[in-house]
Amino acid sequence: MTENMEIASADPIDVVRRHSLTALVRDEIERNIIEGALAPGAKLNEADWAARLQVSRGPVREAFRALEQAGLVTTEKNRGVFVRVVSLAEADEIYAVRAVLEEAACRMLAVRIDAAQLASLRKQIDAMRSALDAQDHNAYARANVAFHDGIVAAAGNGKLYETYRRLVGELSLFRRAALVVHADAMERSLAEHRAILTALASRDAEQAAALMHAHVNGGRQRAHEACEPAGQRGVLLPSSAPIDEERA
Repeated sequence: MTENMEIASADPIDVVRRHSLTALVRDEIERNIIEGALAPGAKLNEADWAARLQVSRGPVREAFRALEQAGLVTTEKNRGVFVRVVSLAEADEIYAVRAVLEEAACRMLAVRIDAAQLASLRKQIDAMRSALDAQDHNAYARANVAFHDGIVAAAGNGKLYETYRRLVGELSLFRRAALVVHADAMERSLAEHRAILTALASRDAEQAAALMHAHVNGGRQRAHEACEPAGQRGVLLPSSAPIDEERA
């Protein structure tokens, strides 16, 4: 029997179940990487993950492939699969491209934004405000990410969004050993996000783009400031703490 015949004769339900299982495994491993439970450079063991998630090794193997395509892991011949290490130099490039993409998204969205999209973005601003009041850095970071993701998704360009999501995933791998956090980081961040939302609500495309550019480049500069004093320019040190994510 040929491979195509085998595929054709497979139970459609089994195919869907296997695909869904792979997606669930991929999402769980990705969550551990993004949240820092798996540090950059950590080795991923296929058998261990299969046992941990109580699945066969097939979906884990497929999940590893998907994560490699997403830029979150690398496969080294005769060594295995590892969480990708992103250097300051690479992060610098990612920030530069991210700024361009988010500027473009703001221009696209400003001319077409509707009430529902504004309400969704305001919801994330409110979540940031609540997290600031509670001094909950993790909750603030989640709302921050959702705000930026919401802008790019609402811009209506699927390819731009796809590229953006990959870049943000790669940037989440960039961490350092000692996080320098300014006391008013979240307050300033909230003000910047509110200004971007005001420009979008006013349909001022150029102002929204300019504010976004300054906001993203500010995160890029803080990445340098966080690493360079410790002599870490161009070097990644494993850590579960993201660089000043409150303001990224």
